[in-house]
Amino acid sequence: MPTPLPFSSFLIFFLGASLIFTPPSSSSSFDTFLFAGCTLQKYTPNSPYPSNLNLLLSRLVTTSATIPYNNVTVLGSSPQDTIYGLYQCRADLAPNDCYQCVTRAVTRLGTMCTDAYGAALQLDGCLVKYDNKRFFGVEDKTVVVKKCGPSIGSDLDALTGLDPALAQLVTGGGTYRTGGAGDVRSVAQCVGDLSVGGCQDCISEAIRRLKSACGPSAWGDLFLGKCYARFTRGATHADGNEDGYGYDANGNGRY
Repeated sequence: MPTPLPFSSFLIFFLGASLIFTPPSSSSSFDTFLFAGCTLQKYTPNSPYPSNLNLLLSRLVTTSATIPYNNVTVLGSSPQDTIYGLYQCRADLAPNDCYQCVTRAVTRLGTMCTDAYGAALQLDGCLVKYDNKRFFGVEDKTVVVKKCGPSIGSDLDALTGLDPALAQLVTGGGTYRTGGAGDVRSVAQCVGDLSVGGCQDCISEAIRRLKSACGPSAWGDLFLGKCYARFTRGATHADGNEDGYGYDANGNGRY
């Protein structure tokens, strides 16, 4: 069986503007584009792969109307043409919002990752990923996006709320976790194909990196290959410093 590629093997595209984080209780921004990645390996358009891919994406979209996570395998005539895919919606989304999010993610992947064997796209409310290498259940702690808001300086009152808000994510359990302390709101989620231990390890690592990178910031986002952790002080966040690799949404080199 081919070794699954970590996110570092994908050509990453992400929004040139800032990421937007609304508190977990709000689903109004579920279709905000965060990042996408495409494998460099391309399939031949007249091969069986594109029809298998269309079948897989259709199944993902269909099931997203009723359940927040699913993985699908479409067997090909050869290992090269077999395709694995999944979607993961934010657990607070209504079923119709999950369906709309996955539908829009699939549509955008079709234009951003043309003829790519593997691709992934993260909107604010959902992740869609597929590849011809089986990746279900495989941990991936590659840092995909790290983004921090403006510094809040040494405001002790503001700083004290972050630790308990993030600690609630560590102890929360489940694949989707929320926390809060004072004016700090936090959220974390791992992809549903991970084991309980794998999910816990991924979220703990995301929180550790997030706190280290963005602790004294007004907000922060840390996306790993199979999970993310985010926090904000106040309702939303906008401008800040970002760190990633690959290209922006227009295909211009950034990192």
